[in-house]
Amino acid sequence: MSADSGSHFYLGVDGGGTGCRARIEDGEGTLLGQGLSGPATTRLGIDEAWASISRAFGAAVGEAGLGASELARTHVGIGLAGIGRKGAMEALQAIPHPFARVTFVSDAVGACLGAHSGQDGAIVIAGTGSIGIGFVEGKDLRVGGYGFPISDEGSGADLGLKAVQLALRAHDGRHDRSALLAEVMHRFQDDPMEAVAWMDRSTATDYAALAPMVMRHADQGDAAGRRIVQSAAEQIDALVRALFDQGAPRVTLLGGLSSPLEPWLSPDVRRRLKPADGDAVSGAIILAKGHQRGSAELE
Repeated sequence: MSADSGSHFYLGVDGGGTGCRARIEDGEGTLLGQGLSGPATTRLGIDEAWASISRAFGAAVGEAGLGASELARTHVGIGLAGIGRKGAMEALQAIPHPFARVTFVSDAVGACLGAHSGQDGAIVIAGTGSIGIGFVEGKDLRVGGYGFPISDEGSGADLGLKAVQLALRAHDGRHDRSALLAEVMHRFQDDPMEAVAWMDRSTATDYAALAPMVMRHADQGDAAGRRIVQSAAEQIDALVRALFDQGAPRVTLLGGLSSPLEPWLSPDVRRRLKPADGDAVSGAIILAKGHQRGSAELE
């Protein structure tokens, strides 16, 4: 492609547990190319995460038609799941690349930058896990998100765990039976020992896979489902209120559970929530342009 030899390009990458997205813009904000790939999280290993990131930005670069000289003038922001794991940042910074600069942050930080156009604000993510993070006057905010099962209250994994717990109690006669709890036990052939065997090999993602079933039954009026979802909504309410209490001027709710859970939130919380300005890839592009909050650069 033809481009001013002095122009710069900005590549944003959002690498999460379910997939990786990349976009390239020019200095005017015009979209030049985009790409998609599979999961990108350090939990899969640094090499696998970088391979997924490379496939996504490779597709974007190919669509944009950028050559080596343009890549040397391309600034990159990458939001990556699991970047806080010990040694992850150092390993990523050791990987060679063709760009002018690469800046890494967590995927949650990237999402927060995108949600508020790089300005002060906070987000609560309600997905497989849950966390509240934000930036206020140069200070980082964080509430929750310490990992399932000790934290991540109100998340999909938490919904699934509560459903299995109540299903086992109902099976024993320690809790009222309901259609939800019967469906959960049916998944285990109505055998608690099948649930035990499943527990021994299950991850947060496996528990979160039960969340849509919990939401469906709750929306249909199932007593156990309503109890579980209402409790989860109260936990998300608490994350949002904590961020406001710590000075966040605005809070946005994000994640796969955000839409299903929003009707269950307290009215005061729902009124105060703000829609996102942009997505996590937008946040990564903001990062590439120089908003380096909680980031590490690689020249």
